[in-house]
Amino acid sequence: MASQGPCEPLKLEITLHEMRGDVEKVQQVVSAALQERGYDADAMFAIRLCLEEALVNGFRHGNRFQPGLVVRFWATISEDEATFEVEDEGEGFDPAGVPDPTAEENLEIPSGRGVMLMRAYMSEVEYLGAGNRMRMVFRRTKA
Repeated sequence: MASQGPCEPLKLEITLHEMRGDVEKVQQVVSAALQERGYDADAMFAIRLCLEEALVNGFRHGNRFQPGLVVRFWATISEDEATFEVEDEGEGFDPAGVPDPTAEENLEIPSGRGVMLMRAYMSEVEYLGAGNRMRMVFRRTKA
């Protein structure tokens, strides 16, 4: 992990080896950086929710909980925006193939809600390469 002075952009690169403890550690570091840069409670909630979805999906759907596989995390957090990338070691997926969780025929199916939430809360969400790496950007709105 590397950081710079207060209010300077913070750059992080973290390799997560296990879901439970490592996801919480990432959340704590990111929350502290966001708070230091003046992000409000709503922004911090949205980012925390989206990060948890992305990181847990990396372990659950990407790596399929296979021992020895890791999830990589990168972040750049400034006063204006926060950019996050999450990469798992799985085969990837086609995000267009994720069922719409709001469609009546899918209301009972748990799939797709995380992707929907990330797209709703973040300014940008894109899947890179084979779909095993994703990039999310949260931009602060000016008051």
